[in-house]
Amino acid sequence: MKIAIDGPAGAGKSTLARWLAEKLNYIYIDTGAMYRALTWEALRKEIDIHNAAILAELARTTDIHFTIDSRSQRVICNGIDVTEQIRSPEVNSAVSQVAAHAEVRQLMVSKQQQMAQAVAVVMDGRDIGECVLPDANYKFYITASIEERTRRRAAELKSSGYEVNEQNISQEIQNRDYNDTHRTTGALKVLEDSIIVDTSNLTIEEALNTLLEIIGR
Repeated sequence: MKIAIDGPAGAGKSTLARWLAEKLNYIYIDTGAMYRALTWEALRKEIDIHNAAILAELARTTDIHFTIDSRSQRVICNGIDVTEQIRSPEVNSAVSQVAAHAEVRQLMVSKQQQMAQAVAVVMDGRDIGECVLPDANYKFYITASIEERTRRRAAELKSSGYEVNEQNISQEIQNRDYNDTHRTTGALKVLEDSIIVDTSNLTIEEALNTLLEIIGR
């Protein structure tokens, strides 16, 4: 069984995908965290995020994987636990540009497909249903209003100790949406076989139950 979950930033798809995988006892693969980890590594090494060739080489040589620690998933980049660091405002601002490079996406998609071989998975991202798991049994598209996504992202940053400006966050999310839907490779889109779930007025538990009901049918 393969379940693909796509959607824009702040729609709640990562939390939903993680809970769904836990409920079904499947492997959860957060592809967004992989791009974030690569972005974190590029920023750490002061690499120009507009340089596609250097970023592709970085993607080729960087080891990114997941571990489970006390039932929480940790993101490991070249031996460093970067789970918290990859959610920083600096990474938020740069990850869309890094993920837009075609060769970077091709390399990352290959790694993601290797992770999904021979296991039941829930995988979330931007191009999962179309590019990574085109044969997925279920292709969910999780969305929410820009106001709700801004509120969620602001709460996430506040809980991590960052100062937030909701107007700036809203603009950043809208910019991210534009970049994600207009890139030439792996663009975010609703597919013909996408199952759209709007979480604007749903709690995470309600959204999870909606997905479980659809899968149960």
